Amino acid sequence: MFIIDSVLVDEEIGRANFACDLDACKGACCTFEGDFGAPVLEEEVELIKESFGAAWEYLSEKSRKYIEEFGFVEGEGDELATVCIDHKDCVFVYYDGDKALCALEKAYFDGKSKFRKPISCHLFPIRVGQFGGPMLYYEKIAECKPALHRGSKENISLLECVKDALIRKYGEDWYNALIETIEDSK
Repeated sequence: MFIIDSVLVDEEIGRANFACDLDACKGACCTFEGDFGAPVLEEEVELIKESFGAAWEYLSEKSRKYIEEFGFVEGEGDELATVCIDHKDCVFVYYDGDKALCALEKAYFDGKSKFRKPISCHLFPIRVGQFGGPMLYYEKIAECKPALHRGSKENISLLECVKDALIRKYGEDWYNALIETIEDSK
């Protein structure tokens, strides 16, 4: 484990090769079966509300109706998550062919919104837990095997894959300190 500015980081994050392969996984991380969707920070709820209109145009009629009936975030306090449709797709999923993609992120990349997506989605497969403070760990899931293969084949590290998300969450100085710490430990 490494500690960077009071954030505990699992060493495996620095060793893994990983590069998302949407052609192979089809956006599985947006469609996991379960009772809750992606974790959402309390401060992100207002940002989602502000981006909601821009994302709306990309959503299916089913998603729109579901949001109108159940909303888009559920839970309380620091147990907030996106709503899932029938315990599967996040309400912000839209499909491009057979790939599940994020309507919030689409609106962001189309220049219609300033909010990309919840940080938990942006960081995935890195998760933020609590252990007397924030702790980053790598969550391995079967659906991401194609990303492991692609990362190894193209020599892309997990840290490179989630670089923008880590900088968004902790800042560029923090990210550079993490890289330096990992390099020094080799």
